[in-house]
Amino acid sequence: MSLNPNTAASLRPLRVMVVDDSAVVRGLITRWIEHESDMVLAGSATDGAKGIEKVRELQPDVLILDIEMPNMDGLEALPKLIAAKPGLKVLMASTLSTRGANVTIRALELGAADYIPKPESTRIGGAEGFRVELLTKIRALCGRTRQWPVPPQNPATKAPQAAPVPAARAAAAPVAAPQPSARPVMPPPRVRHTGPRRVEALVIGASTGGPPALRSFLMGLGPDWRQPILIVQHMPAAFTTILAEHLDKALDLKVLEATNGLTVQPRHVYIAPGDFHMTLKGTALAPVIKLDQGPQINWCRPAVDPLFASAADIYGKNLIGVVLTGMGHDGRDGAKVLSEAGATVMAQDEATSVVWGMPGAVAEAGLAEFIKPVAGLSAACKAFARGEKVQ
Repeated sequence: MSLNPNTAASLRPLRVMVVDDSAVVRGLITRWIEHESDMVLAGSATDGAKGIEKVRELQPDVLILDIEMPNMDGLEALPKLIAAKPGLKVLMASTLSTRGANVTIRALELGAADYIPKPESTRIGGAEGFRVELLTKIRALCGRTRQWPVPPQNPATKAPQAAPVPAARAAAAPVAAPQPSARPVMPPPRVRHTGPRRVEALVIGASTGGPPALRSFLMGLGPDWRQPILIVQHMPAAFTTILAEHLDKALDLKVLEATNGLTVQPRHVYIAPGDFHMTLKGTALAPVIKLDQGPQINWCRPAVDPLFASAADIYGKNLIGVVLTGMGHDGRDGAKVLSEAGATVMAQDEATSVVWGMPGAVAEAGLAEFIKPVAGLSAACKAFARGEKVQ
């Protein structure tokens, strides 16, 4: 039996390439990739110029790109690397510093798919978190959600053996060849509001691919947008500061990183600082931002769910919640609270999302009244703010 060409393509190992002038980093990533059954190391290079040549030759799926390198650094090489392989997913390897954050935000604006903070130490303890996050992001960027199982080897023949199946499951679950995880069939939306009676605020959640999407979305609202906007973007502390600065320069609205006790004002955009959850207290007439370092939610801090739930308490049905591109399902539970309060929930569509994890989770739960590309989401929000209906 022959495989469908699309299925066959999804089953092939992901081709990963690393461009980094550090032999230690290249060695670590090489060992990690070679250990994964669904990945193969396509090659490596020590600077941007050599990386461009190798990408043309090797055509990898994912490129891990260092920022600071001799001859040609990552930022200079990035557009040329993307041109050398259309569809290439570039993962920037960044330092947790102000300079690293500045360059990373710029790289995302230039087309990098995501970034990963380098560990301060490459010893086992410091590198393990880097390894897990790296492999998770590689798979997410390519639409894979899990590692393929590795069949046990027979020591005598080295031939693959069928994995043992517990007796209780053997009859009901015959062993099959490993398949890529399939996205569940999306149910019809169970929410059909006509939109908020009036728009008093806008709340947004985003993760992987979020900074460029946020920039496009906010610019699409135009200079006449007056309602306050509150954003949770999954990022470390230094990065959210720089993101706010970049957006503030690009927009007519005032963009700032939120601080505890700040009163929410019209024509202001508030970004949750890295490592702090952001919620709202008070009333719709005088909402106040509260920051806390409570436990991570959905493995995140800041998390989208607390912001959405607290905003629903303040604004009720006069609120729009937007979930943009990102890994995981943060925002889904908060979107449920928004929907139950009568607020309108929108999600970015799969075609324009770098990773359709967060918006996909909201859509699959039947909570998204509108599923649109970024420009369509901006247009819908503007229409609601003018008191118009949206199709």
